[in-house]
This record gives sequence, structure tokens and C-alpha cells, in this order.
Amino acid sequence: MKGLQFHHIGLACRDFAAEQRALETLGYRAESPVYDDPGLGIRCQFLTLPESAGAPRLELVAPLPGSTVLDPWLKQGTKLYHLAFFTDDLDRALADLQAQRGKIVVPPTPAVAFAGKRVSFVMLPNMLLSELIEQ
Repeated sequence: MKGLQFHHIGLACRDFAAEQRALETLGYRAESPVYDDPGLGIRCQFLTLPESAGAPRLELVAPLPGSTVLDPWLKQGTKLYHLAFFTDDLDRALADLQAQRGKIVVPPTPAVAFAGKRVSFVMLPNMLLSELIEQ
């Protein structure tokens, strides 16, 4: 697909402190404060590897109390939650992915992490969850 720019890898977790400690052994450091996004039912934090140009940005993602959005990943012990991409045209990108048998699992929703810009999650036919971020 044209017009997508990679932004981050989302990692599902239960315990931010434990995840941070583990990733700090690889050199990752907090890029943002921890923030809650009640609209998506998640608590998040971005991490980067400042010493390594080109290393992927990571987003730790944990469920807010009462949220079940991450249950399928956490129950299976799966860390890789999603790959995220900026897009210049969210609606067109969603239509393109649907035409390729992608299934929208979270419709366009304002996101705290991106100053209220819309994000949407699409499950690809290979069962990889992708986040599209309105630029």
C-alpha cells in the first residue's frame, strides 16, 4: 500500500514497570510519559532506543481496569500486539485494506497519543493487527 509510514510496534503487557525493566536491558528508554486512553481502554507509553538509529519505537500497551481489549493477546502470552503506520488518508487506507480482506476491528477513534487524531485497527488476513494513524 502506498502512503503508509511506519511509526511503532505495540507490545501487550500487564505490568509497565516489569516491561520497562526488561526493555531497559536492551537500551530502551521512555520517550513519553505513561498515559491513559479511555476511548480505547488502554494505558500506554512509548519507548525508544536512543543509541541506535533506525531501531523501532515501541509502545507498551496495557488494559485499563475493566477493559478486555487485550485479553486475547495476554491470555496467550503474545507480546506483539500491533504494527502502527501513519497515513495521509485514513478512510482511503481503510477501504484499501478492506478490499484486501482486512477486517476493521476498531473503527476510526480519536486517540490521546496523537492529540485526538483518529486511529483505527485492522486485522489483516494473516491475523496481524495493524493500527492506522491519521496524519
